Amino acid sequence: MKLLALDTSTEACSAAVLVEGALLERYELAPRRHAALILPMIQGVLAEAGLVATQLDAIAFGRGPGAFTGVRVAVGIAQGIAFAADLPVVPVSTLAALALGAGRETGNPRIAAALDARMGEVYWGTYAVAGETVQPLGEERVCAPTAVIAPPGDWFGVGNGWLAYAATLAQRLTVGGWLGERYPRAGDVARLAADPCRRGEWVAAGQALPVYLRNEVVSKPTATFL
Repeated sequence: MKLLALDTSTEACSAAVLVEGALLERYELAPRRHAALILPMIQGVLAEAGLVATQLDAIAFGRGPGAFTGVRVAVGIAQGIAFAADLPVVPVSTLAALALGAGRETGNPRIAAALDARMGEVYWGTYAVAGETVQPLGEERVCAPTAVIAPPGDWFGVGNGWLAYAATLAQRLTVGGWLGERYPRAGDVARLAADPCRRGEWVAAGQALPVYLRNEVVSKPTATFL
């Protein structure tokens, strides 16, 4: 399987190509520079892999939750490439990708992912991580740190929501530790998209939709063509 993946949902910007299990990735922590960086990153990883878009099987993207503008950038570029190359797209939760990376890095099988949503809120999700698979253990939500919920048990926290609200979040669940300076990566978006169990989530480019979680954000992205 050959997948191109991108994520611009947070302060981090990244693109990756997954080819038969081998991963090539570009990643940079670059707030407000996503629009300038993501296309060169995509071109770089495709060139390194020796591929053009029409040789891919699908385009995966971090569909949110995350920064409104960043999520729109990812959706629009994924749609543009997919339309041009006649490929399906794979929307992948940014919180799930964050959890997958944390599970691989720490070996913890139960990850509580929190991204700072501003306005005194966090994007929140809890997951069971096993190898390259992630199982949600509850609905993703945006809420105040005092309102997060998690199934009983021991958890490991990840994401910049923990940097901002660690003391409050730790009062809501049993947490053995946390990593705050972590963001979703395109490589983990690609790994999740490649899961054979997710083939039913592959959709036509026109059906690629962002997930903002905040109800007041309702406008649709405009496809950006290469």
